[in-house]
Amino acid sequence: MIVCHCTNISDHDIRSAIDWMRTSDAQTIITPGKIYHALGKLADCGGCMPLFLDTMRSNDNLEVPMQLRALRTGVTQESADEGRPKSHRLPKQITAA
Repeated sequence: MIVCHCTNISDHDIRSAIDWMRTSDAQTIITPGKIYHALGKLADCGGCMPLFLDTMRSNDNLEVPMQLRALRTGVTQESADEGRPKSHRLPKQITAA
């Protein structure tokens, strides 16, 4: 089945690329960009992305390696408190009287 009409990528191409990447490096993180790169293609309009991702997720080799699964449990930049106020309002300015 053709998944991406713009670049003529089939579900078989996606599964083959995932299998090849997992065989060459068991700890690699596989992304759609890496699959496009492995196939020598570039994403065009992005209309295929939902079907592309579904095809990726259906592959058993897409699984994240055990060593890499706990990486997000630590403090990340998104969750770290950088000393910013919790509110969206600016702090009140004290004016000299």
